[in-house]
Amino acid sequence: QVQLLESGGGSVQAGGSLRLSCATSRTGTYSMAWFRQAPGKEREGVAAVFSDVRYADSMKGRITISKDNRNTLYLQMNNLKPEDTALYYCAAWCLNEPSWYENNAWRYWGQGTQVTVSS
Repeated sequence: QVQLLESGGGSVQAGGSLRLSCATSRTGTYSMAWFRQAPGKEREGVAAVFSDVRYADSMKGRITISKDNRNTLYLQMNNLKPEDTALYYCAAWCLNEPSWYENNAWRYWGQGTQVTVSS
């Protein structure tokens, strides 16, 4: 079992930055990712860490995913846009690496942290 706790969300103006964090309860090496879900839309993968890092096109170039040696996952988000407004989730333990960006590809999920970007 892996428990995940996200933090760092908030309200910013367009062009601003936020850094999300995800603390985990389990040691060891395992894959982790960030997803987001905007109102009325499906949850979608944003970025993931395996032996390499992967980014979805939606925020590529504006975000950096990283993980420290305590398995705390981070998402640095820059130049935020109103369309980035969403609930951002941390996920762990990928079940289907080629489809990492899909909602059903991960075993464990956090509760989410809200990001709101105003114009």
